[in-house]
Amino acid sequence: MRAMLIWLRPLAVLLALAALILLALSGPGVRFGLWSYGTGFVVFRWTAYVAIAAALVALAIPKVRALGILLPMLALVISLAVLYVPLKFLQRARAVPPINDITTDTQNPPRYMTTPRAYPGAEFARQQRAAYPDIAPVILPLPPREAFAKAVAAAEAMGWEVVGRDPAAGTIEAVDTTRWFGFRDDIAIRVTPAPGGSPNLSQVDVRSKSRVGRGDVGTNAQRIRAYVERLK
Repeated sequence: MRAMLIWLRPLAVLLALAALILLALSGPGVRFGLWSYGTGFVVFRWTAYVAIAAALVALAIPKVRALGILLPMLALVISLAVLYVPLKFLQRARAVPPINDITTDTQNPPRYMTTPRAYPGAEFARQQRAAYPDIAPVILPLPPREAFAKAVAAAEAMGWEVVGRDPAAGTIEAVDTTRWFGFRDDIAIRVTPAPGGSPNLSQVDVRSKSRVGRGDVGTNAQRIRAYVERLK
């Protein structure tokens, strides 16, 4: 019995380290093409399972701790730190609707220049308005030509890859890559004269759409907010 308890102590640490390795591989594996995003999410989910197992071994068996607290505590700290990441992700996912196409103009979303991407429609628009009521067009105190230049500069400052620009049409297209999984999301920007006809006012609309999945865990809305702040 004592031999089995002694064996369980390093097992808790090994499970915690395994969870840490799974977490470290889940996103970069997708980003660098080692596996599909579906596999990446499976690895990410198993990160939580293994971390929970490590914590249970470290905490739920008092006799394991009685043989020495250092290894169980190390396993517990590592497993809880690892577990925080998928739990935080799950919390964010549950806090927002399962939509992945966000725009400042749900009635007439900016169009993409390279490949047409149909807007999902009224149900997406309804869910967006309920979840992100602050996502709205931006009015700049600049003529459209100057507003266009500022919109391009802001997109480049965000670290986006600008893949298309048409000053005459006032349209911009860019691609942003998410940090962890490396998902490539598409952004369309439209610069037009502001309503009312003033030559010194422009309206900027933005659309951000994920290429994969149905939900985006709020990423597209956060991206638009960050861009609007930089634009202002």
